[in-house]
Amino acid sequence: MSQHKKYGLETMAVWAGEDKVSGGEATQVPVVHSVAFAYDDLDEWLDVSLGNRPGHIYTRNTNPTVAVFEEKVRVLEGGEAAVSAASGMAIISGALFALLGSGDRVVSVKDTYGGTNRLFTEFLPRQGVAVTLCETTDFAAIEAEVAKGCQALYLETPTNPTIKILDLARLARAGRAAGAVVMVDNTFATPINQNPLALGADLVLHSATKYLGGHADALGGVAVGSRELIRKIYAYREIAGGALHPMSAYLLIRGMKTLHLRIERQNANALAIARFLEAHPGVERVFYPGLESHPGHEIARRQMRGFGGMLSFVTKGGTLDDAGRVLSRLRLARRAANLGSVETIAGIPATTSHVECTAEERRAMGIPESLIRYSVGIENVEDLKADLDQALC
Repeated sequence: MSQHKKYGLETMAVWAGEDKVSGGEATQVPVVHSVAFAYDDLDEWLDVSLGNRPGHIYTRNTNPTVAVFEEKVRVLEGGEAAVSAASGMAIISGALFALLGSGDRVVSVKDTYGGTNRLFTEFLPRQGVAVTLCETTDFAAIEAEVAKGCQALYLETPTNPTIKILDLARLARAGRAAGAVVMVDNTFATPINQNPLALGADLVLHSATKYLGGHADALGGVAVGSRELIRKIYAYREIAGGALHPMSAYLLIRGMKTLHLRIERQNANALAIARFLEAHPGVERVFYPGLESHPGHEIARRQMRGFGGMLSFVTKGGTLDDAGRVLSRLRLARRAANLGSVETIAGIPATTSHVECTAEERRAMGIPESLIRYSVGIENVEDLKADLDQALC
């Protein structure tokens, strides 16, 4: 199954990778909790340790359950190899630190997840890596900065939390022309809606905690790309130690079996809610690429199969108190710092995506303090609209 590309995404989400572990007659992937794996034959042990034959020696390095999760994402994203980590930020930071060093330069955009932005503004510069952050939708400016020379171009689309859209094919061409590794955070889109590698990217990253798992019960991160890039990221992750736990891998595998169904429903729900909110007298602005009024709508139509389950909006008045009042009145939404789950989740950037940033930093990124990030779940869409209506009135 892992090698067959003739199957649809729905089928691959269920079956991909499941032939990579033997579980006797078990129909589900076993959770292998063992820290170490024993060998009676020294030559075999050495061959496995050197990567000359399949096998595992220590779970910080590789693990049978984790390998299934990695393979499932690899197949869905269409890459050569994949490596996981203990969280989304573990894989993002691991990829950046593995691929960049003192004297290197990375070009990115102002609208990235708050933790990623902190890497760009604080941690990478400490290591001697120069960082240039461009206006997110000024593609010409991004291309100009890339052309000056850089080792990495880091992109995120749709962005968190203002749901901006970047033209991946255009920017990937610029990155490759400059010899840069083009890295794309695909967490919001998921491989069901978007495949950055097919658009020219070199590396795709996910916080698997979000849509891939889909049930808010397991942390994880994963990167997919060429064997050479993944080898470098794996080598760093192996020594840094942020390995994905086998139980978390199992929960992510289980969640991914319904990924296509969930995303299909969340796409439909989010579009209906975005249209509802855009027409609501209590709402000032809605950010969702499925709306024809969204500045990135045409790009999203070209590069995405669906517009995703994430949207954000600003209420009339636009104060933090207004946002707090709406949040407190929602009955069908978790007020929590998460997204992509089967239940609807809502919050403000100061407590969710950009909690690591100051109010001044959020303002500089163009993120209103009163913006409400709304992760649409799989509930009945009419129930969600009614809930939003009573909260906004």
